[in-house]
Amino acid sequence: MSLDIYRKLAQHLDDLPAGFPSTESGVELRILRRLFSPEEAELALHLTLFPEESEVIASRAEIDPEEAAQRLEKMAKKGLIYSIQREGMLPKYRANQYIVGIWEFSVNNLDVDLIQDMDEYFPSLFHEAWKVPQLRTIPVGRSLNPQHEVLPYEQAEELVRAQDKFVVAPCICRREHAMVEKVCDRPEETCLVFGTAADYYLRNGLGRLTDLEETLEILDLAEKAGFVLQPSNAKKAVNICLCCGCCCQVLKNIKRHPKPASMVSSPFVAAVNLDTCEGCGDCVDRCQMEALELDDKTVALDVDRCIGCGLCITTCPTESLAMVRKPESEQPEVPRNMIEAAMKLGQARGKL
Repeated sequence: MSLDIYRKLAQHLDDLPAGFPSTESGVELRILRRLFSPEEAELALHLTLFPEESEVIASRAEIDPEEAAQRLEKMAKKGLIYSIQREGMLPKYRANQYIVGIWEFSVNNLDVDLIQDMDEYFPSLFHEAWKVPQLRTIPVGRSLNPQHEVLPYEQAEELVRAQDKFVVAPCICRREHAMVEKVCDRPEETCLVFGTAADYYLRNGLGRLTDLEETLEILDLAEKAGFVLQPSNAKKAVNICLCCGCCCQVLKNIKRHPKPASMVSSPFVAAVNLDTCEGCGDCVDRCQMEALELDDKTVALDVDRCIGCGLCITTCPTESLAMVRKPESEQPEVPRNMIEAAMKLGQARGKL
């Protein structure tokens, strides 16, 4: 009986835009059993992506409104569903997609068994959830030439300065790696969250409040530590992930693809000036996608593997690398907001 409710929940999550595909091993059901009690799984079936007050959900689930309110709030604190609470108004609740969503919000509830199940499941999940990229790749700040025509949503600093609330949270990928002794020497507290999403993180103990100055300092750290900047795939970003190729589940799965550039939403690509390149190899070490390799004392670039992060450019001692804008036909269409992004993903998966 209890396994049946998890099958229903898995189908419910798979019907959301980002998906939750089934596998032969059933690892996705093991994950749900670790995260949801049977009662929580049953209640989650009655949530949609549209925020609703607890009384509305209680009526649909045919349970006592007071009990529903308590259970929904507990589920929101566990990261299983999303809550929105505005001053002077009753809280509203909606379904969380598994990724980006339930998994990232489980950062405080990890154990080794859950991590191992997720490592097994992520390639299947990524194949389905990335029909349309959920994150974009934008260049680190100093990799962009001042002469570039760069749109505000293509610049990390501009994305940050447009916000009015800032939260920094632990990176779930680096935390899970540390828990299974695959230690990364990069800092863990690097996920930047904004706006109403920042409110959710604060209410549920997922991150800490910070300010514009510290947030910009964290962005500066990204360049020094070799992080790839990945904001949410919308012009109005709700978060920026600072990712490393050794830990990030998204980057690791993109890297496995023969053409990583086709898997990301990025308007830029690197270019090499072979006349000035001295073949020092600094850029090769910085590249997360193995897009660069030494070739007869100069660097060869595989544009099909370049995701436009700009990390190679900021350490080149001869300034032989530059970011260039892709041709118009290859420019990604960036959704206006997260609602439009979800609709595009749902359409690509045949769910809308």
